[in-house]
Amino acid sequence: MKRNTIIISVFVGLLLIVAAIFYYRYKNKPVVYYWRTVAVEKGDVNVLVTATGAMAADTSVDVGVQVSGTIAKIMADFNDNVKKGQVIAVLDTTLYYATKVDALATLQRADIAEKQAKIEYDRSKNLFDNQVEAQADFDLAKTAYQNAVGNVTSARALLKKTVINLRYCTITAPISGVVIARNIQLGNMVIASFSSPVLFTIAYDLKKMQVQANVDEADIGQLKVGQNAKFTVDAYPNDVFKGVVTQIRHQPVTLANVVNYVVIIEVANPDLKLMPGLTANANIYIEERKNVVKVATNAFTFVPPIEYIQASNLLTDSVKNFWLQKIKAAGEVKKQEIVEVKGGVGFIWMVNDKDVIPVQVNKGLNDGAFTEISGNIQVGNKVATGINQNASPDENKKASSPFMPKFNNKKK
Repeated sequence: MKRNTIIISVFVGLLLIVAAIFYYRYKNKPVVYYWRTVAVEKGDVNVLVTATGAMAADTSVDVGVQVSGTIAKIMADFNDNVKKGQVIAVLDTTLYYATKVDALATLQRADIAEKQAKIEYDRSKNLFDNQVEAQADFDLAKTAYQNAVGNVTSARALLKKTVINLRYCTITAPISGVVIARNIQLGNMVIASFSSPVLFTIAYDLKKMQVQANVDEADIGQLKVGQNAKFTVDAYPNDVFKGVVTQIRHQPVTLANVVNYVVIIEVANPDLKLMPGLTANANIYIEERKNVVKVATNAFTFVPPIEYIQASNLLTDSVKNFWLQKIKAAGEVKKQEIVEVKGGVGFIWMVNDKDVIPVQVNKGLNDGAFTEISGNIQVGNKVATGINQNASPDENKKASSPFMPKFNNKKK
């Protein structure tokens, strides 16, 4: 019994010794960090505002009618080219012609009555001048003549009105262009009341189009007339169209409880590919930098762990103290405040073999994804943006199936 107790004690002791050895080795084993990296590259940095809108003709006119009636003739259709003054529709003129004839007869009767009143007035005036007729009779004759003159004037105005209404029954194109909408059919009744019904819509020139883009109120302050824009339409997903901002309208438009403003982007349309009503997804370029050194913006928000900074052999004591004080003062949650230095200066951590070192750079234009930089850094340098849990797979190794046979690559 005593012998068994000794054996167990010795066994337990050996286990403790082995565990202590493994613990000591594990505790003193250096931590290996696998950095998530991006490369410093050369390219363009563009600050832009995105917007969605609809294509529209540069100039379009709604053709209405000023009189009511039935459509008797339609002389223009969709996509027809029309000239200014060309007849495009005619209303039934039967009633308006009859009204004109009646007005003409009224004028004739008024003319006859005016001539008769003039004769009676002249006779009464002669008698009155010879003191044969009383003043009251002369005044009545004079008044009757003046009323007759007024009736002639009224009849002439009525006749002119009927002629104008008859002329309005013939609808002509106000401008030269292309008919892009026809809202009537033969025999339709159109009623001109407080608002004129739209019969046709004529676009002046479809070779010059515009995008009426809705821009959010948060972005409208960055836009100016003359800025370049690019956009695509679903009809031609592989084509990119270019335009220029020509107008920023001050009238607010509320869409889904968000205030927007309409921005007009003029675009040439020589091939007539763009049609009114197409949905356009536009990018308006606020500022551009061509062929500059840039890095992913999230590189400026990365800071290595405190443990790495403390154990690093590449960092001097002053650099370690600087970063440790910054991290402890700001806290892990506010790491972005550590790396964002005012005055257009920031820090990025450049990868040196398996380590990273901080590099101060001058920050330029930032488009959200990339930031223009300058300083002691070169194109192709790797910059840390995070830490991976495991080593990144070797990109040089090609993926292969374990079920595929292996071939001998040795040269004979």
